[in-house]
Amino acid sequence: MNITSPILTGAGRAAELPGDSVTSLLRAVGFTDGPDGGLGIVMSALAGIAAALAVAIMLSVYFHSGHRSRHDLLKHGLAASAVLVLLAFAISDIRHTAQAYLGLNPAKPAVEFEIRLPKATLTTAADVQIELLTDRNQKLAKVQEALASAPDGRSILRGTVTLDYRTTERMMVLNLPGRAKSTFRLRLPASPSHSEQFGPWHLADGIVLANGDTVTSEIHDAFAIRYRVL
Repeated sequence: MNITSPILTGAGRAAELPGDSVTSLLRAVGFTDGPDGGLGIVMSALAGIAAALAVAIMLSVYFHSGHRSRHDLLKHGLAASAVLVLLAFAISDIRHTAQAYLGLNPAKPAVEFEIRLPKATLTTAADVQIELLTDRNQKLAKVQEALASAPDGRSILRGTVTLDYRTTERMMVLNLPGRAKSTFRLRLPASPSHSEQFGPWHLADGIVLANGDTVTSEIHDAFAIRYRVL
């Protein structure tokens, strides 16, 4: 008796059960399609459960069937492998959907940056703090101790920081104790691609001087950042 086709057909139909009607029901109880609604991860979980049930039904029918020839064993083995691949795909889909829902960036790319400072601002980077602020987290950047110099004599701070979350709300904050606090918006997509070269220089989006003085155009033009994705 050939039970493979009916079982696989049933498995396919079971995997499709979380369809329009289930989607409508979930929306009715408060789940939405947005990044914070959770509908995508629930639908992926239901699809995974359906695939697992399909595997259980197939194995149950298979082990309760009668005599099986070598041809049947081979055919059923291939069918079981196909269903297991379907189950693995469902599990992978759940994982990726969960990561997207939480905003996690599994690749965790890093940004290498250079921040240009006014002349004679620093002689060491030991007391400098650079932090990445997002709508998901905040993280200290690794700043190199050595300071390079621009052709015009201005200092350049170099460092790196990882992008742990998928978001476009990223702000680099440079804190120069006793001098100034500058902010730079990173103009990057949520999942940025690798870049070989540094991008253009961008002036600071905000500067606050520690002594409360007014930020002149000369000071504003002196602070700039450029970066690339590793």
